[in-house]
Amino acid sequence: MQKQFLAACKSSANTDKPLSLQTLASFRSHIINPHTSDTTISVIVETLTRFLQLSCDASALHHTLKLLGDLASCRPNLTSLIFDSVRSKLFSSAESTLLSTYSLAVLASISNLNPNLTIGVDHQFFVSLCFGPCVSARLWLLRNAERFVPRPYVLFPVFLGFTKDPFPYVRKVALDGLVRLCNSGFVFNDQYMVEGCYCRAVELLRDEEACVRAAAVRVIGGWGHILSASCQMENATEWPDAVFVQLCSMVRDMSMEVRVEAFKALGRIGIVSDDLLLQTLSKKVLGKIKENKFLLNCAADWFKISASSAAGAFMHGLEDEFYQVRKSACHSLRTFAIFSSVFASEALNLLMDILNDDSVDVRIEALQTMLHMATCEHLKVQEMHMHMFLGNLVDNSTSIRSTTRKILRLVKLPNYELFKLSVDGLLENLEKYPQDEADVFSVLFYMGQSHGNFVVCIINEIIEEIEPVSDGYDSVRAAAFLVLAISAPLSNEKYLYDIPPRIFSYAVTFLGKISRALCGVTSQKFLLAYLSQCSRYSNSFDVEFKDEETSLSVVQDHIQGHTSTSSSNAVTRALLPMGDETSEVQSQRLLEPTLVADSCLEDHLDKEDQVMKFVNSILAKVKDIWLLVHAGRSLEALRSLRACKEELSTFSSETLGSADALAFTLQYLRMVKLLAKIWEHFLPAMRLSSTGIGELELLFGKLDSFLRGMRCRFIGLSNKEVLHFLEVIVVTYVLRLSKVEICCCLTTRKKLSATISLIESLLKEGSIEPSDFIVEVTNSLHELSTSTSGTSCGPFLFNKLIDLFYLKQLTLSGRLSHVKAELDVPDNCSQKPLSFIPGLPVSIPLDITLCNILSESRLWLKIWSQESIQFVFLDFDILGGGDEMKKFTFVAPFYPTPKAVCFALMVCVGMECLDEDLQLVKCRGGPKHALTYLCPEKEVYLSMVSKD
Repeated sequence: MQKQFLAACKSSANTDKPLSLQTLASFRSHIINPHTSDTTISVIVETLTRFLQLSCDASALHHTLKLLGDLASCRPNLTSLIFDSVRSKLFSSAESTLLSTYSLAVLASISNLNPNLTIGVDHQFFVSLCFGPCVSARLWLLRNAERFVPRPYVLFPVFLGFTKDPFPYVRKVALDGLVRLCNSGFVFNDQYMVEGCYCRAVELLRDEEACVRAAAVRVIGGWGHILSASCQMENATEWPDAVFVQLCSMVRDMSMEVRVEAFKALGRIGIVSDDLLLQTLSKKVLGKIKENKFLLNCAADWFKISASSAAGAFMHGLEDEFYQVRKSACHSLRTFAIFSSVFASEALNLLMDILNDDSVDVRIEALQTMLHMATCEHLKVQEMHMHMFLGNLVDNSTSIRSTTRKILRLVKLPNYELFKLSVDGLLENLEKYPQDEADVFSVLFYMGQSHGNFVVCIINEIIEEIEPVSDGYDSVRAAAFLVLAISAPLSNEKYLYDIPPRIFSYAVTFLGKISRALCGVTSQKFLLAYLSQCSRYSNSFDVEFKDEETSLSVVQDHIQGHTSTSSSNAVTRALLPMGDETSEVQSQRLLEPTLVADSCLEDHLDKEDQVMKFVNSILAKVKDIWLLVHAGRSLEALRSLRACKEELSTFSSETLGSADALAFTLQYLRMVKLLAKIWEHFLPAMRLSSTGIGELELLFGKLDSFLRGMRCRFIGLSNKEVLHFLEVIVVTYVLRLSKVEICCCLTTRKKLSATISLIESLLKEGSIEPSDFIVEVTNSLHELSTSTSGTSCGPFLFNKLIDLFYLKQLTLSGRLSHVKAELDVPDNCSQKPLSFIPGLPVSIPLDITLCNILSESRLWLKIWSQESIQFVFLDFDILGGGDEMKKFTFVAPFYPTPKAVCFALMVCVGMECLDEDLQLVKCRGGPKHALTYLCPEKEVYLSMVSKD
């Protein structure tokens, strides 16, 4: 059969007859079969390339190009040959526009496989293809224009010209090309070019198609910003306001997509006149700008726009019927609330109304905006706002409650009444949602530091509630007030005289509960020393320090996290009074009441719950650390990650049980560290740089291994936690696709599509909402799949997606089981090697311990040397099924023993990741999916049998 096929191929190659569809289908079956011989593949390549040069039938040529593209994908060693054949056909004959475009698509996909291959398309030839009659070809060419014509000054007139195309989707793609040029980092010094682009986009704001108007809004947002920054005309100061008003005029467009894009563009505008900003919050036109108009001379056309167009822009957005528009308006408002305190004060009324919104996403976005305002000290909360605001503390959504508490952590309350209302709101939160205890205590601690005088007043009012002798004693409520009381003296020493010393004694009895809540602020050991020392002194508080360097200011700095662990030990020693007893005896005496008081509490709290709370407090910090990475402060972020790892190791050495959750958290911190190092290469200052590609590929490989291991080696992850890791996997693919030097588009896009499909199936199972990043990636893939050819895409399409990714907070909700193994070779070392005969198989006895292995798992022994590699399957049917812990001895055969006196092997236990969609073809009889390794590799020493 094989000989007949080869004879038929050679016969077809020697004639001018067109290849039939049956023959092409036969070719395809051989191409995609990995076991097809090299001889057969060579004959197929020869037949297809000869037919490509001789045939004139468009349909047959299209099929031939598709087969050649598949060949290059399956046989990387043939990429150069196929590339040259297709390229010579492209430039040697005048084929149809559609066929030439498809040839370019095939060349682009092959160049992704082999970056050394350059297409080298002349820009005149490219433009002539764009002017061809085929609309689908024109769309693909404009979407991928940067791959073939990388010079912005050549692409600019192409994109600008096609904004007048009669087909709306072509106009939209041309406008998107102008946006990509704007975001490419290239500096356009020609003022008239920028003006012409801006004014053309203004004209298209009146286009009948919503997709064109939305694209025009994006162009105005991008090129308007360049125009405002670079214009040196006399009326240059009017440009930022003019762009702002032009965008405001689109927030009432009939299309929801256009309104969303208008608010997104507004959020990227810089400083705008205060009068215009205030006008967006009022539908009534203010007198100051009623007569103000912008007359802009753009490319010999005069555009007149009145400043009154901005009237009520944000009000319209926040009252929109679609939640996507309301959410976008909240996000856009954040930018100006940070720049202008006056605007922030007026906008707060609108944001408070949004807290009643039906959409959880909109309410969270409004709270996030208020959080940014509080960070910039522009949040001035009034009494009329408090009941609406504090109502979020008892909301059903965990995210809403958490964000509200973050705002309270930062906000400065003007009077005692508002402070007391806030404390009551937090206590109500604590009563209704006990699981929020740690975060509520942490917020009370920060509020107490910022409002010391109010703390003294409230403690004097409720001191009877703290007394442990009263009936109906509420320990949680008392602990909350004690956290308030002990925080005030740390902000100002004078409050030590106003708080009764017994308060600190009461706080010692709640040391376990309080220290868990403040684990991110101070250590339990230091907190114990501080509380015990304060409880020993009366109102004439006078602490005697052993040296001047450990004064009360040092104590305050340590509680606020400004000193190191070593200095905390010094402070603890300094706080212990000098006198009759040694520091050890004092420490033991101070610790005794704490152990007695906490003994009842520990009976009710499961140790695993304590570990989970601690682990989640560590994971909560990672979200804030990622903001440093995203802002380009990688060194600071890596230092914070190291501090988290040190804190984790300290806890794990003192805690029994729950080692699996601690191991998971340690792996997660290492994963984030790798992602942070990769992210450095994609910061705006380094995106166009090609340095360090080898290092980047190594980091990507390590990150892939970590992600695969965390998904497969930890059992018990919820859908939300799995979705968290899938989103990280998606961003790794997007990062690869956005880097020209490492872009392997075909394989990476297949993996990306498979991961997105898995995410969509998870989202259908529950009420989890996808992030904006996932939504945009899904839309981008959909656009590529609906284009003329989805086989190729440039990095420019994925560059814009990178900035949308933010690492979400990961919270473990259930018990995890760590899949792991231990491997040992008994009685084997370099001095006691195993015996073997060269050329014959050798048996290797192994002691194997497996933990938490599921019965459906597929385990392999990987045995390798410098010359060869071998996989041995561990059959659970023979070994007796899966248990929580299983120990057994297994004799593994190793067949390719070398002709050597002695040699060494490496052995490791690996598990197939069965949920990996992309199968990897290994050596025959080996695993079909990627392996994650469950134990460190073990070295085995072997020596040839002596003839004696």
